[in-house]
Amino acid sequence: MNPGLSPLGEKWIPREPRSVASARRFVRDVATDWKAAGDIPEIAELLASELVTNALAYGSPDVPAASPVRVTVGRERELLTVDVHDACIAVPRLRRADDMEISGRGLAIVQDLSRSWGWTFNPYGKSVWFQLTAWP
Repeated sequence: MNPGLSPLGEKWIPREPRSVASARRFVRDVATDWKAAGDIPEIAELLASELVTNALAYGSPDVPAASPVRVTVGRERELLTVDVHDACIAVPRLRRADDMEISGRGLAIVQDLSRSWGWTFNPYGKSVWFQLTAWP
């Protein structure tokens, strides 16, 4: 995470599909508690859901199931940052799904609704993050 980022909350979740709902609630609650503007808590919840789902669904097979996913919410000036860290080193891949496909839109949604997004490698895997203007 960015050194200028003030952490507002952090949650570790098990690598299980049921954990996505917990991560969504956590991100929305933190954004709401810190009085993010307008519909930012709901947008942050949706985008966090996409990133956590990707971390759980596309993690490499060699990552132990016991390896948790960390969700961090932070603030830097007017920006809310949500960072999802997992032990997988597979690079996130933005793609455009065809109309009839039932998956493949997650990162496109993140790109379309966030101010910015990206990913970084670290010694323990990677982090995928997005930023929203939450305190204009």
